Amino acid sequence: MSGNKEQKLILGVDIGGTKIATALATACGEIVAPGRNPTHAQAGPDAVINSVLSTIEETMASGKVDSSQLLGIGIAVAGIIDSDNGEVISSPNLPGWHEVPLGSIVQQRFGIPVYLGNDATLAALGEWHFGLERKVANLVYITVSTGIGGGIIASGKLYTGACGAAGEIGHMIIDVNGPPCNCGSVGCWETLASGTALAREAAKQIAEGANTSIAELAGGDMSKIDAKIVFLAAKQGDELAKELISRLGYYFGVGLVNLVNIFNPEIILVGGGVAKIGDLFLRPAIKVVEERAFGTLVDVVHIKPALLGDDSGVLGAVAFVLERSGAPRLNHSER
Repeated sequence: MSGNKEQKLILGVDIGGTKIATALATACGEIVAPGRNPTHAQAGPDAVINSVLSTIEETMASGKVDSSQLLGIGIAVAGIIDSDNGEVISSPNLPGWHEVPLGSIVQQRFGIPVYLGNDATLAALGEWHFGLERKVANLVYITVSTGIGGGIIASGKLYTGACGAAGEIGHMIIDVNGPPCNCGSVGCWETLASGTALAREAAKQIAEGANTSIAELAGGDMSKIDAKIVFLAAKQGDELAKELISRLGYYFGVGLVNLVNIFNPEIILVGGGVAKIGDLFLRPAIKVVEERAFGTLVDVVHIKPALLGDDSGVLGAVAFVLERSGAPRLNHSER
């Protein structure tokens, strides 16, 4: 394989709480070989790191390449990430991780550059770099699942903030008297507009005697209620489920109003498991934006589902390697 940067392959890694996803990809985002393994997060940092290293090795073997044929390895992890030093400062998905030098560990094993970033921030970069048919200068990416995370492209560049932690949009305060958040605050956006919030409200309504099929779909076990079950109930016509999803969309819209007014983006892309609910969730959110954001800003923003689906994380890690290594970017017309 040629030594030219633009012709080398890149390996992206997305470390989640339950799975490690990898992708051996070209510089234009074409996945040559995917990979996946359990994270084993509860077993501690060493077990997770070993799983990351073995998943990378398996993916390289599947793609029939060695490390000399790679431009670099990009790694996406939830939490506070020190990208400059390649450290995971802390991660909500990885118990026991405090200032773990993951970047240098992986770099020592494979002998090539390793670039580490927050998963939602890198997903924004992946969507912007590989998902859009035309480039825009200002984009916000939001992932809505157990919690809410995000990434920001401002004036054509990834915005990471003073210490690399920008994009923690799930912790905007939406209600000063709202539910407690795992971050230690109260009324954060993710306490009101995430999959966890949807499940919590469903369980609360059932405990108060609401007439709904949600409990039956959960097999009578309140701990098994999640966004998927509520959505299933809504599809089957359950009125409470539809009402809860609409309420969730309302609170999601309140957060979107803040993002539209602050960042004035051209596009807001919404990904994550809850986003798969679709119009039942997004329609009330967009209605709130139309009613409450500044009209001039509403006129220019497009709010729609993310484009890369479950690959946004790994392809974001691939894009981060291109960004950090200074490799030439391919225009959409060159793909």
